[in-house]
Amino acid sequence: MYIEIAPELYRIDTGKPSCASYLVKTAERNVLIDPGIADHVELLLKDLEGIGVHAKDIDVVINTHEHVDHIGANKYFQKRSLIAAHRYAATKIMSADDEVLMCRAHGHDVRGYRVNLWLMNINAITVGDWFLKVLHTPGHTSGSICIFEPYKRILFSGDMVFTDGTISDISRSGSYGEYINSLARLNTMKIDILLPGHGRTSENAESDILKALENAKRKHEEFLSN
Repeated sequence: MYIEIAPELYRIDTGKPSCASYLVKTAERNVLIDPGIADHVELLLKDLEGIGVHAKDIDVVINTHEHVDHIGANKYFQKRSLIAAHRYAATKIMSADDEVLMCRAHGHDVRGYRVNLWLMNINAITVGDWFLKVLHTPGHTSGSICIFEPYKRILFSGDMVFTDGTISDISRSGSYGEYINSLARLNTMKIDILLPGHGRTSENAESDILKALENAKRKHEEFLSN
């Protein structure tokens, strides 16, 4: 199932346990953010075709972090498309670090993934009128990023923050300290629309990010008390 969120921007949902995928479709280039789990790639391709895009038309695939529900379908695109991820995520993806990727838990071979563009904080990818700025936001994982479009005030948040201020668990390579710091940085920004990796779109982005920061601090205190 797909919906057009804004001109040139689509959200694609292929169902659990996959994440939401986002397509930036321009006359110049097409960027797919998080292709989701490999088991649902046929559903993803069907929705892309409904939008008018074939797999070969995807120029860049961006992974918001290194978990299999976000990167699993990379293998379908990586022969034709450039795969981009933060360098910490790229290291784990390329080295088949299944302790972090969790591929085997979903019945997938952890080997054979590639990353072409190793991203760092404040790198940017420009396509058409879109300025996709990379924000390194560790916490859920060490290689987590958000993608921010500052002119449109849109944040693709991956598993960093969800609608209503819900936050993710802390994975093996993440930490509460980094999570809180990342949310505090996001809390200083002008964001109108929050597009998370799971769950509903938020049009109360700044309020939800503040709630997420408060939730992260509370959960950290609970963790320290145990």
